[in-house]
Amino acid sequence: MSQKNHLYLVDGSSYIFRAYHRLPPLTNPNGVPVGAVYGYTTMLWKLAKDLHDADGPTHLAVILDHSSQSFRNEIYDQYKANRPEPPEDLRPQFPLIRDATRAFSLPCIEMEGFEADDLIASYAEAAVREGWDVTIVSSDKDLMQLIREPADGPHVDMLDTMKNVRLGIDAVHEKFGVSPDLVGDVLALMGDSVDNVPGVRGVGPKTATKLIQEYGNLTAALDGAETMKASKLRENLIEHRAMAELSRVLVDLKRDCPLPDTLDSLKLGAIPPAPLKLFLDEHGFRSLSAKLDNGVAPGGPPTLPSAGATPAAAAPTGPTTPVLPAMPAIDRAAYECVTDLDALDRWVAAAKAAHVVAIDTETASLDSVTGELVGVSMAIAPGQACYIPLGHGGTDMFAEKPDQIAMADAVARIGALFADDAVLKVGHNLKYDIGVLAQHGVRVAPYDDTLLMSFALDAGQHGHGLDELAKLHLDHVCLSFKEVCGTGKAQISFAEVPLARATEYAAEDADVALRLWRLLKLRLPLEGGTRVYEMVDRPLAGVVETMERAGIMVDRDYLARLSGEFAQEMARMETAIHAEAGQPFTIGSPKQLGEILFDKLGLKGGRKGKSGDWSTDQNELERLERDGVPIARMILEWRQLAKLKSTYTDALQQQINAKTGRVHTSYSLVGAQTGRLSSTDPNLQNIPIRSEVGRQIRDAFIAAPGHVLIAADYSQIELRLAAHMADVPELKEAFAQGQDIHAATAIELFGEVNRDTRAKAKTVNFSILYGISRWGLAGRLEITPDEAQALISRYFERFPGISDYIQGTLERARERGYTETLFGRKTWFPRIKAANQNERQGSERAAINAPIQGTSADLIKRAMTRMPVALADAGLDEVKMLLQVHDELVFEAPEDKAEAAGAVIRRVMAAAAEPVLTLSVPLEVEVGTGKSWGDAH
Repeated sequence: MSQKNHLYLVDGSSYIFRAYHRLPPLTNPNGVPVGAVYGYTTMLWKLAKDLHDADGPTHLAVILDHSSQSFRNEIYDQYKANRPEPPEDLRPQFPLIRDATRAFSLPCIEMEGFEADDLIASYAEAAVREGWDVTIVSSDKDLMQLIREPADGPHVDMLDTMKNVRLGIDAVHEKFGVSPDLVGDVLALMGDSVDNVPGVRGVGPKTATKLIQEYGNLTAALDGAETMKASKLRENLIEHRAMAELSRVLVDLKRDCPLPDTLDSLKLGAIPPAPLKLFLDEHGFRSLSAKLDNGVAPGGPPTLPSAGATPAAAAPTGPTTPVLPAMPAIDRAAYECVTDLDALDRWVAAAKAAHVVAIDTETASLDSVTGELVGVSMAIAPGQACYIPLGHGGTDMFAEKPDQIAMADAVARIGALFADDAVLKVGHNLKYDIGVLAQHGVRVAPYDDTLLMSFALDAGQHGHGLDELAKLHLDHVCLSFKEVCGTGKAQISFAEVPLARATEYAAEDADVALRLWRLLKLRLPLEGGTRVYEMVDRPLAGVVETMERAGIMVDRDYLARLSGEFAQEMARMETAIHAEAGQPFTIGSPKQLGEILFDKLGLKGGRKGKSGDWSTDQNELERLERDGVPIARMILEWRQLAKLKSTYTDALQQQINAKTGRVHTSYSLVGAQTGRLSSTDPNLQNIPIRSEVGRQIRDAFIAAPGHVLIAADYSQIELRLAAHMADVPELKEAFAQGQDIHAATAIELFGEVNRDTRAKAKTVNFSILYGISRWGLAGRLEITPDEAQALISRYFERFPGISDYIQGTLERARERGYTETLFGRKTWFPRIKAANQNERQGSERAAINAPIQGTSADLIKRAMTRMPVALADAGLDEVKMLLQVHDELVFEAPEDKAEAAGAVIRRVMAAAAEPVLTLSVPLEVEVGTGKSWGDAH
């Protein structure tokens, strides 16, 4: 007879704080706090040993809280509001605790929007339905609702490892005086100060139990209050009935969460020593590592490490950049070309044992949506890398193709590995690889991206390309694509590169990515990069890739018509410009234009470049426009129309993907120093926001038949953030009351509101935040520099918080070399102390705005990351997020789902700061729908 399945669900979240408070502060050899990690590791070690020695589980999973925010916060915004933020030295240990769990080769399960208790309840219910017994490793009183001991069915009990006792029905009766199904009723009456569950005022555990015992359940007890004799208890039950009913909802465990891992995947096997050994040695847990070396299985009480991990006070001082452990020199000749399944199986097994693998893909083009997969490289340790060719050979169907594994066979094996939650995937710009592999149904998770790690640490310091980082951090020069594939007419596709050379190039990329990861992973907690990397940047890669793959429809016929209209308008404008110049010339030629403006027309103030030609750049033409030169304004308008025609109305027609029928823009997650996303092919960020021409171009972006586009835009988000960050009472009050902020500023500056003063106030509001000079503001408002300076001074007098913010930001930037967003994103300004005045002032202007604009970028990124889950939870899986432009998100939704989707989208965007931040100014989101993007505005 087969053994009955027995599932153990470990409440890992409860372990963390117990571990943190159980041992003194410790740091690993690199100075990273690891006291909680060490305590957690020893507790997991002991649990594994005890369960192995006893009648242990057949299946096991460790369940963790994803964050402090869950669906209960939407029901009651004060839920867990009293809980303090985790200690500073505990925060960087959270990802290491997940690493510790995986080092034991145990499933580590969490889910955004749900608490660990909800996942435990859902797994327990699912297991019971299959006839399995369940043991919950925890002492949390809330989980006692799940205990069951039927005479002829599966049991659910709890194991309190602190007291080493099992908790069943008797324990529930002893603690609550009721059966498990009524525990929630008792909790609802008594409330919970830790989780800020209100309950009924004046009702404690004993009274709550007595009421449920007497009346049978919560509803009956509340109904019965009317017939009670007069007392404070009666008054409280009647007065706080709504709070009790709300509390019942809050304490109820959700038992139907989607299960991230199947029950069968939780099957427990022996703990492989290799990944555990690697983890213990990396963090200096030498006493546990020595036990492992001596063949002692995990177990035994936690003790302080004998060496390696040191008291926190002894953490290294001086530079925080850690020194990498010694690694072998990069030897391209040592890489293996994998061309048969036996070799591939060997590499997959090695990756699973290492629990981390660096990956990279090679394609026949740079298009991740349709680019043909040519090969995959993997690295499991420095110097241990391979390349798996899949699509090599000439483009001619008769061309000889080298021996390589069939695509379907390889994808089946690497697909299982890349989706394995117990193996961390590492890559550089993984968004691209995720997209390429998605074409073959391969999911990549969990992952770390060294591109995003570098950006979180060093934005503004240098570029973040793999080759640049290899030279900077590893002093290694990578093989270039040109060296492998050639240039110009002689360039060949990567599919045509001989396998030996392809292996050197591709495997090196994976090897270098793994080496960079080992360094950058250590730097993140030491240099304060963990928060923004984990909470903002890393989760976004997969979300943005999904957006890119979804693409958006454009109306080809409309674009052709619009392109023709633009051409006609440009021809009309050319005639007018030639008439103003007194002769025809090529407007698009800077040389000819300069000769017209400064030689023929004799305009003053021109400047020549090194070539000796007159400058006719944007700044020069805007200067002439401010001086009242009509031809300058006409040329600026002509240039904008010419750019829009070439960039959008002409180019978009060519960018419609033949396979999908849609346009797929490519987003860079590190394209803007402040953290904003940038896009190419097409660049959507350059479509004019307010102009009629911009609206005409947005009209070309359309919804699929039966669908509409939803445009959701943050309203004045940077001004709102400025009011919060600079603590400006007048602006905060105006936003809180929903006032017209520009009108409110007009009153402060000019004493009255009319069309002119409001327009000027709007310009001042935005310009000040960008550190504008008196001359810059004078140009925008068409006033004298002295008048502009007086206006700036008056603005600072009315809003001193803004002045203090600007000065404080500049002082910190000069002192530290960087600014920070509210989420801790650093933007470096190496030239902020430059001797060159223009360079220095340029850095100062950027530094003033970077914390505000960067926080705005962080917020919309957080909203984007949460959006797919929120829509799915609302039953709106068909709603797709397509575009992100400035402060706006664009979605495509079935017509009958648009209203519901709009509500979810608004809620997620408005709450993007929570629970990490509580803003003193509300975020307002404007949502519109239409058949085109233009209509949705």
